[in-house]
Amino acid sequence: MLSATTPTQPHEYTEMSRLADYFVVVGYDHEKERGGVSSGVILQRFPEKDWPDTPFIEGIEWFCQPQGWALSTERQEPRFFVSILTDIDANRHYCACMCFNETVSIVPSKPVDEEEDPVDGDSRPLVRAIPAIAHHSIMYAPKCLVLVSRLDYIETFRNCLGIIYTVYVENLGIPLETLVGNILGCIQVPPAGGPQVRFSIGAGDRQALQPPISPSLPITHTSVNLLFQQLGIRNVLVLFCAVMTEHKILFHSASYSRLTEGCRALTALMYPFRYSHVYIPLLPAALVEILSTPTPFIMGVHSSLRHEVAELMDVIVADLDGGSITVPDGVSLALLPEPLLSQTQDALSLVLQPELTCADYAFPPLATRAPHSPMLDKELRAVFMRTFAQLLQGYRSCLTLIRIHPKPVITFHKAAFLGERGLTDCDFTTRVLDCMFFTSFIAERGPPWRPCDVWDELYSNLSDQLKQETQDHRIILTHIQELAQQLYLNENPNPQPYVQKILKPPEGAFARIHQPLLPRINSEQVQAIIDEGLAKNNLKVRLSSLRPIQPRIVPIGPHISFVHDTRHLVSNSARRLEVLRNCINCIFENKISDARKTFPAVLRALKSKAARLALCMELSQHVVGNKAMLEHQQFDLVVRLMNCALQDDSSMDEHGVAAALLPLATAFCRKLCTGVIQFAYTCIQEHPVWQNQQFWEDAFYLDVQKDIKRLYLPGDNSPPRLINDSILSPISPRDSKEFPYRDRYSIYHAQEPSALEIAADQMRIWPSIDPEKQKELVNSEESTMYSQAIHYANRMVYLLVPLDIGSKTHRQDHIYDEERASNSITNSVASDSGDAESGFEETDPGETGSAVIRMVSRFVDRVCTEGGVSAEHVRCLHQMVPGVVHMHIETLEAVHRESKRLPPIQKPKILTPNMLPGEEVIMDGLRVYLLPDGREESSAGLPKIPPLLPAEGAIFLTNYRIVFKGIPCDPFACEQLVVRAFPVTSLTKEKRVAVQHLAHLDQCLQEGLQLRSCTFQLIKLAFDEEVTPENIDTLRKLVHKARYPPHIFHHFAFNGQVLVTQTAHHKGKEKNATLKGFAKKTLLKTARKAGFKPKQSSKRQKYVLPNMNVISNNKYMTSPGRMSLPITDNNDLSHDDDLSIDDFEIPGMVTQPPTDAKTLERLSERSYVRDWYRLGLYSNGLHNNRRNEPFRLTSVNCAYMVCRTYPALLIVPTSVSDESIRRFCRLHRHSRIPVVTWRHPRTKALLIRGAGYHGKGVMGMLKAHPTSGGNLKTTSSETTSSLEQEKYMMALVAATPLSVLRQSSAWGMSDSSLSIDSLLLAAEDRNATPEQSRRNPFNKPLGTLSSSGGKGPKNFGRWGSLKDKRHNSQASLTSVHQRGTVRHSADSDSGTECVHTFHRAALYILGEKAHMKGVKAESAPKSDFIPVEYYDVRHTKAAFKKLMRACVPSSPNVEPDQSFYRLIESSEWLQQLQNLMQLAGAVIDLMDMQGSSVAVCLEDGWDTTTTVCSVAQVCLDPHYRTIDGFRTLIEKEWLGFGHRFGHRSNLAANSQTTNFTPTFLQFLDIVHQIQRQFPLAFEFNEYYLKFLAYHSVSCRFRTFLLDCEFDRVECGITAIEDKRGSLTSHHKGVDTGSDDETIYPGGRLAGTNTGCNLGQSIFDYIEKQHARCPLFYNFMYTPNAENPVLRPVSHLPSLDIWQFYLEEELAHGPAYDLEVLQQDSQQEEEAEAADGIVKSNRKVVTQGYDGVSTMVPDQFSHLLEEIHKLETELGHLPQKWKVLWDKLELPNTDSLARHASFSTALVRYHGRLIHKRSTLELLLRGKLAGGSSTGNEGSVYAHPHRFERLDSATPTHCDACSGVLWGPVKAGLRCIDCGHVCHDKCADAVPKNCTKYKAVTDNLQTHTLTRSGGDNGSVNSSITTIQTSSQQYYEQFSSNVAENRTHEGYLYKRGALLKGWKQRWFVLDSIKHQLRYYDAVEDSHCKGYIDLAEVVSVTPAAPMPGPPKKTDDKSFFDLRTNRRTYNFCAADAATAQEWIEKVQACLQ
Repeated sequence: MLSATTPTQPHEYTEMSRLADYFVVVGYDHEKERGGVSSGVILQRFPEKDWPDTPFIEGIEWFCQPQGWALSTERQEPRFFVSILTDIDANRHYCACMCFNETVSIVPSKPVDEEEDPVDGDSRPLVRAIPAIAHHSIMYAPKCLVLVSRLDYIETFRNCLGIIYTVYVENLGIPLETLVGNILGCIQVPPAGGPQVRFSIGAGDRQALQPPISPSLPITHTSVNLLFQQLGIRNVLVLFCAVMTEHKILFHSASYSRLTEGCRALTALMYPFRYSHVYIPLLPAALVEILSTPTPFIMGVHSSLRHEVAELMDVIVADLDGGSITVPDGVSLALLPEPLLSQTQDALSLVLQPELTCADYAFPPLATRAPHSPMLDKELRAVFMRTFAQLLQGYRSCLTLIRIHPKPVITFHKAAFLGERGLTDCDFTTRVLDCMFFTSFIAERGPPWRPCDVWDELYSNLSDQLKQETQDHRIILTHIQELAQQLYLNENPNPQPYVQKILKPPEGAFARIHQPLLPRINSEQVQAIIDEGLAKNNLKVRLSSLRPIQPRIVPIGPHISFVHDTRHLVSNSARRLEVLRNCINCIFENKISDARKTFPAVLRALKSKAARLALCMELSQHVVGNKAMLEHQQFDLVVRLMNCALQDDSSMDEHGVAAALLPLATAFCRKLCTGVIQFAYTCIQEHPVWQNQQFWEDAFYLDVQKDIKRLYLPGDNSPPRLINDSILSPISPRDSKEFPYRDRYSIYHAQEPSALEIAADQMRIWPSIDPEKQKELVNSEESTMYSQAIHYANRMVYLLVPLDIGSKTHRQDHIYDEERASNSITNSVASDSGDAESGFEETDPGETGSAVIRMVSRFVDRVCTEGGVSAEHVRCLHQMVPGVVHMHIETLEAVHRESKRLPPIQKPKILTPNMLPGEEVIMDGLRVYLLPDGREESSAGLPKIPPLLPAEGAIFLTNYRIVFKGIPCDPFACEQLVVRAFPVTSLTKEKRVAVQHLAHLDQCLQEGLQLRSCTFQLIKLAFDEEVTPENIDTLRKLVHKARYPPHIFHHFAFNGQVLVTQTAHHKGKEKNATLKGFAKKTLLKTARKAGFKPKQSSKRQKYVLPNMNVISNNKYMTSPGRMSLPITDNNDLSHDDDLSIDDFEIPGMVTQPPTDAKTLERLSERSYVRDWYRLGLYSNGLHNNRRNEPFRLTSVNCAYMVCRTYPALLIVPTSVSDESIRRFCRLHRHSRIPVVTWRHPRTKALLIRGAGYHGKGVMGMLKAHPTSGGNLKTTSSETTSSLEQEKYMMALVAATPLSVLRQSSAWGMSDSSLSIDSLLLAAEDRNATPEQSRRNPFNKPLGTLSSSGGKGPKNFGRWGSLKDKRHNSQASLTSVHQRGTVRHSADSDSGTECVHTFHRAALYILGEKAHMKGVKAESAPKSDFIPVEYYDVRHTKAAFKKLMRACVPSSPNVEPDQSFYRLIESSEWLQQLQNLMQLAGAVIDLMDMQGSSVAVCLEDGWDTTTTVCSVAQVCLDPHYRTIDGFRTLIEKEWLGFGHRFGHRSNLAANSQTTNFTPTFLQFLDIVHQIQRQFPLAFEFNEYYLKFLAYHSVSCRFRTFLLDCEFDRVECGITAIEDKRGSLTSHHKGVDTGSDDETIYPGGRLAGTNTGCNLGQSIFDYIEKQHARCPLFYNFMYTPNAENPVLRPVSHLPSLDIWQFYLEEELAHGPAYDLEVLQQDSQQEEEAEAADGIVKSNRKVVTQGYDGVSTMVPDQFSHLLEEIHKLETELGHLPQKWKVLWDKLELPNTDSLARHASFSTALVRYHGRLIHKRSTLELLLRGKLAGGSSTGNEGSVYAHPHRFERLDSATPTHCDACSGVLWGPVKAGLRCIDCGHVCHDKCADAVPKNCTKYKAVTDNLQTHTLTRSGGDNGSVNSSITTIQTSSQQYYEQFSSNVAENRTHEGYLYKRGALLKGWKQRWFVLDSIKHQLRYYDAVEDSHCKGYIDLAEVVSVTPAAPMPGPPKKTDDKSFFDLRTNRRTYNFCAADAATAQEWIEKVQACLQ
């Protein structure tokens, strides 16, 4: 009953039809109700017998009550609605229902309590149980009168049913039988286009019925308008797009008729398409399950059911009452393509909201047009019709005619339509063309001879209308209205109205109480009336007045080529086509070299479709006959052109290029040898278009159309040439008439009719042709089809069977999908079916062969069915196909074999790169092009040389590197090799790139890849077309795998020599695979950190600290205390999962097992321990530490239990016990306590390094927790650990010699001590001008210090400015008398103000500001905490990224503000180096000049700390500047103290997110900067540093792979290094063999071979190479014993960009893999020897290609090499170079004696000064920045500057960085208040020490701030608040001279807060524009000042309260500034008056 089949052709009704087919009375089924089920039942139906042409539809009762049948308790109004049912033939039946109520009296059938559940069997499945209603005695049952009709005259049905109801209700006495009989039998309706019918059904009524004019136009009345009112424009558009793309749509509303109207409106909008899926406007509740049908539908349900349908996932729901639509997430809805969508939307709003256009007018029109609903409805439909006409413009040009007789068969060339209209990517259009509606649209509207309607007219005229509309937008509405008028006329053709008379019941008639039931109608009477009526009017009689619409030639509309969507136009100049034509001519004239020259241009031109089609045409003109035999090179070029034309096409072939190339592919060929010919099709098979069945069908239909056309063309009666005919035509295969734009050269176009025109003509005359002739025509058409099918079957076989199908090795990539042949499949579909020589066996063509057979057979079936080929012919075709395939496979066998023997023509050989020993290729070379990146621009100044890039070659992935090797594409440079490589583990970023076209390449390549490495290398690739996407994907996966190997042992350092199997874990599960396991591990770790030890329990062994006897048989356990798993069964580990508190014991109750002496001895051979011995930090007797030694070597960490990341042995003060260390270690991050790492040989100051402080340790909280179990006594709490730490710090202070000196005794060393005072003496230039001294860099952060008066000895100024604001100021400011005698401030009276100076602490702790809270001042006497600013890891990462972008940009930078130096500056890399150098400089000065110890405790103690300590040691200790010493330094500071190399280099797989952090690279860069400043000081050269930098990330050596010593011990690396160490020492007894395999903690096996698979140390390698040649040696190395300390300059201008970041050598790749370079040079020599070239001495050295240092070596290397050569030639054994070098005699030493001339001393002195200033700046900035203690957060220091733009005509200096501010305009910033000048970029870094607030702070000074410290030992001193004005010091330095004092004298000044009067000495300074005041006339340091710039007025004032004694009332005056008013009092009125005048004079 409900079905969705394609509709039949609409009946061209010319005969009358019945108004209604059936009348049915449906009532409530009382019988069923007794069984508990409510349903309806058909009481009567008329006629009782079915009509022969229209059978009765069963199940009609469900549709009469869509919500279900139910009794109700109240009467309801009669209702009318129409349900629509679809029968099996897809014909719609309209069921008009009139429902009303009838009274029923109810007798309950059984007592309520006896009601039972219905038995399963008798309830009907489709009926919903209606909720039971409490039964009244009177209920109302529904009853329905139904008319069933095939006609859509709803109003007439409403009228007829209304009359029947009225007659019944009013009891009018007219028999109902008459009415029913008349409706069914007597009213005949004419078809569309017929006259109006007027009738009466016999109740005194008058009715009229008007058929529409056109049968094909839908009728809507006002339903479309209603839909728009309900849903709005956008929603209707979305619904429209949904219905057009075959989505499921569900309406819901509370009104049945609204649902019917909504569905009608939506389908009407689809016109000219007809909705052909499931269509049920009213879905009964019982059938709701139908909604889950998989097919598309439009349905409506009553709103009451909407919750039952809520969970539909793929249905778009429209709520008509609420006006909303819901599109589920899973539905992808394609909307109309732009600009069509917005045009439609605009047109709709134009119609619906006409007032919108004039809404903003100043004088709106009085009335906009009043919409007339039916007219509005038609206008809306007109908009949609126009939209379709626009979307389908040119569709008739894409119709392909394949048969004309007996009836036309027309197909649609979808790909051509989409291609021509530029809609290939439009989802909406593609879906519409694929849907069922479109198929039926083509079937109905395709034929060229048929009746036409409004749509056809619109389609043909639309383009003209659109042209007019572009000129004048107002016409749009006019055109819409014209079209709407036609639609309106179709529904209302009769202008004069007919007045109908219809009976209606009076209002409220339905509610009458005693209404009798509807009487039973007598069926015999009804039948009699029907029969009588039929006898009277014979339906078969044709209407004479009705003429059917006559068929005519359908207007074809504009040709698709003229429908231009301007957006998709690609300009294609005639010049390009000219180049193309010339190139093809050159090929065919065999001018191959000429052709090759223009080839790249041609390939670029082929991007446009016009050029591709022109190419097909040009090529076809060179084919004469069926074949065109070519030379090999010609053939190659032609094939390349064909491939290029195809590669830019999609598999749809929307431009017809593939179809045009089809005949050419079977025409062009070359002779391989006698009898073997290779055709072009074998070389163009890999394009996906050939696998697309749709393409083959379209191409076939086009060729058939051409043949059919030729049959009927006048004057050409010869039978069509069948095979290969299209090769002969000089035009492209798509019919030139259909597509004139393809071929404007066609001369026939004017007179030759198109296929559709011929067909229209034939169809017109067909009825008049005699039957014989008809039969003949049908046969000839059929045989044409058949012959083309044979031809195409052959073509398909040619293009689908791959060339190498016979070869056994062929890999099967893909098997055809059986169901859908149109998948695009790669061309290498072939198979090795397992049998030998499958190509020769007739029986089995192999899988590929059978797949081809299947595809061809499917094609044959499809086209022959469509084109009506006879069954006999189809069978022949099917039999033919396998034979063709077999034969073809055999032919190909020979072709394949022979083609393999041809010498390849173009591509250069893939060159294999040279490799290191142990390096293996993981992925063989993929052909690629290396593209130029942004680095080329730097060589712009060089003379033009042939570009080396792009280069063609191959990319290789080995287990160590990614290597490109190839030759330049430029033919002039192709002699050279280009190599670019980097270690795979240094890859930082990989991304795909879209490859732009390159001039040197012939083609645009499919895809590129950009790989960036942290060795400053960038490889930008484009893959050759032969590389498949699968290969690219594999490469990327393999790179990723090699970049992040599963385990550290898979890095090249370890597996380069020995293959490692994947390491298996001991346990079945991964380590920590479970959450529980992870939690347990964390707990164990934390517990270990806190110092718990695992308990030795009997039931299971946990971790054991092995005793001597345990370890004696275990060769690998080099570190005694490392946790080793006891040697137990593996299954014992299963207990590991539960953790009990008992597993731990509290430290202190168990003593640690004694450490094995032999192991300790081995440990003490480690390089860092030997270094401490060298420094005298411990004596060599390990155990007999003599008491008087200040330090001892502790093994507290030898199990790595105290700190996992520290070395096994540490140096600690002798007085500190191991137990104490265990206690306080957790106060520092990661337990990294401050430990001694270096001691100054002269001053004995210590360098200490550690991590920052924790606030409170995690374990502290754990331990202090009250509920942590009874057995955990809180033995060590927070306080004790802090005390232990204090003791430790005091021990370190005590070990510093400076701490025992009396304070005053050091003052003598003016130069060597870093007392601030000495610095002052040094820094103050005796006769400096004010400007110079202001520029003095020292003056900036310090401000400057004053000297009192001009003459007399220099006095130290007061250091009030530097007094710490806190009371417990760590005693860093001790008061000094003015002549330098010490006076302690502790005993000074609180009222007197003391003079302060810096005290030199014995220990300076450089830490972070945040940690100051953790440092108690009184806990560390003689130590000082300096908070310093440094860049953290995040900044470093960011700077590095920017530096990389600057040094290796991926593309040239065009913006001027993105120049190289700009980018370097913005990266802040050099600023970071400067910051680190300044920190290290401070350490150097404090240790060397002042002799203080320094502890560097920054971040976690492994990044910045390491760098600062290492740089300081390089500068302080000449030993570290030797090759051996530098190794020791790195092994100690970086490897021993655990810099996380693995983590920072992003090596571990789990660190993938962290990015590369170049901390070590920064250190090497700083060493390089120092090396540049002191070229004679280092034994190693710059290459050594570059070598380290490269290999620190390369993973070639094991040195930099792991995070700390513990990890190295775990992997067994340390064992080897220890053995190496111990063998060189005096312990020869160590057994270096290896017995059994030893299990390592963490479950790894260390293997039996000790050395080979644990890699090589980089330093060993360097040592070996160093012995061999002076590669790493600095020949200028001259140690200077007198001045061992280096003080490098860290100003930015002194730093430069390291060449390591910029240089590259394309000749060999990076110059750091020496073996590769060696192999390269050997190969070159061999090649030269083989060529017999005499090597000339002249070399061309290209920067960026050759390594300049190797090509042009320095003199020493050159001479040493010469000597070596000469010795070898003489047959001597060559001496080692070092021996020779050391033998060299220096010239006479007298001349070399260093004359310490005055100038060198001065230079050194100056260098030291600058250095000192930088240090002081750092200390003071720290003191000022971090000065505020926790108590006083509101620091006085924070006085921000108020900057304004500075316009300076002269170059000014920046106060922040000492740089120059250039330029007269907008050069920098200047503080309004204090005049501080700086660059824009320095503004953030300027200390906030502006002087403008001085007047406020001076009042705080009057009362002393006394805070008594609560701790013992705190010093109570009164310290005045600090003043921090750098300006202020500058004042004293330069201007305490008399001429600046305009007026001076004593005045009383009133305080701001306490309002007391104080006498002060005032100085008015007109030069400085200040009024300064001092305590007394002799003071040099002013207490404060008033800036005259801020003074508003100075006036005499009234006397104030509490004046000083002996004052006059007239002596008061006020000075008002814009911030406060100052009250002054002079000695007398005259003095006051004088002051007022003097100040006013200054103000003017």
